[in-house]
Amino acid sequence: MRRIQYLLDEHVDKRLRRALQQLAPALAVRCVGDPDAPALSTPDPDILAWCERYDFLLITNNRRSMPSHLADHLAAQRHIPGILVLNIHDAIGVTASELILIWETCTVDEFEDHIWFLPVSGQR
Repeated sequence: MRRIQYLLDEHVDKRLRRALQQLAPALAVRCVGDPDAPALSTPDPDILAWCERYDFLLITNNRRSMPSHLADHLAAQRHIPGILVLNIHDAIGVTASELILIWETCTVDEFEDHIWFLPVSGQR
């Protein structure tokens, strides 16, 4: 079973990482710009390739272009563990709780090759 781990896009508030680490220290969370993650300003297609290679779900605010990047990625016979798009109106604590719930109760297979918009509880 593939455990969920998260890569936070560079435009995601870094307070979300701190909240996730406080709530679930065992959860793997990386941020674009970390030494063991894509560098800052990495193009979105390259971020998707990194997520595929290292098996991370991407957490992003990018509602505009990410769907087309995902379509291109899939058209190239590639795969992605999944993309979760944040609701910018939700508080950090609400978002962190939703992501922890996903981590505790789901597997990567449930999100693979799809974009989900938070909160996911209304989409299942």
